Amino acid sequence: MDRRAFVAIVGGSILAVRLSVDGQQESKIHRVGWLGDDPATTHFREAFRQGLRDLGYVEGRNLVIEYRFAEGKIERFPAVAAELIALNVDVIVAVNQLAATAATQVTKTLPIVFVSVGDPIDSGLVTSLAHPGGNVTGLSNISPELVAKSLELLKQAAPSVSRVAVLWQPGAADERTQKNRVNRAKVAARALAVQLQFFEAREPADVDKAFSQVSRARAGALSVLPSVVLFNERKRVVDLAAKHRLPTMYFAREFVDGGGLMAYAANYPDQYRRAATYVEKILKGAKPSELPVEQPTKFDLVINLKTAKALGLTIPQSILVRADEIIQ
Repeated sequence: MDRRAFVAIVGGSILAVRLSVDGQQESKIHRVGWLGDDPATTHFREAFRQGLRDLGYVEGRNLVIEYRFAEGKIERFPAVAAELIALNVDVIVAVNQLAATAATQVTKTLPIVFVSVGDPIDSGLVTSLAHPGGNVTGLSNISPELVAKSLELLKQAAPSVSRVAVLWQPGAADERTQKNRVNRAKVAARALAVQLQFFEAREPADVDKAFSQVSRARAGALSVLPSVVLFNERKRVVDLAAKHRLPTMYFAREFVDGGGLMAYAANYPDQYRRAATYVEKILKGAKPSELPVEQPTKFDLVINLKTAKALGLTIPQSILVRADEIIQ
């Protein structure tokens, strides 16, 4: 056998093996479980899917995503998580702290990637940010300065306000995280010479009642703390804030897209795109315990000038120049 024939045979054998391996990889179907709350948040799911597509995972080719939703009933999260586990998914993506906590109650072995969790250490999801431990990791959406900065921006936008109502959902996060948020808000309020009044909305039916209480308390502005219930009810919250003419700071830009005044928050769609990188690493064999929790390094300030005008507010230039997006 001459040298050229030998090289051709060897080269052809290597190519055949490579094609065979590539074909096996392509034929591998990965199953990802989506433990969601609100089916209407399609832009979050699309951001996640785009992140996976960028990494070579395409639904219908090498990927199946099983979507399950609690639909605003947080007590359903454990049962919904159990449904996903029964489908033999490779990893669960939990869209908030309540979903992640419920998933950990159902499985201690299946990898879980959380998104938009306040404080994963305080909530007991991980033992540390650098070394999560266990079967859980993901992306946090809070920093110690977030609550104080949000209140400061609200005060700058409505400088004459001396009384701010805080709308919150007891149980939206673990007790320690909620307590920290409230304490930080109180400290910031004292520094700004603002009086805070807290109003609860445990479930959707409480939202109208809470706004009636806010109105009777003669609050001059409103701050809405992170909450599954309030996010799901964002249209009603925004409409009621407009009805009562309350300059309001929200915890997600989706409120501002719907007509709310301001939001100062992590970029949630970007977090869902980033969650795809965690899923990819886990599908390739990485352990959640070895993947550090990612914290946001940038918070977006979004302002709706149409709403400001309707409220009779002139947003200071010092705030406008800092805004990441201004809705006219």
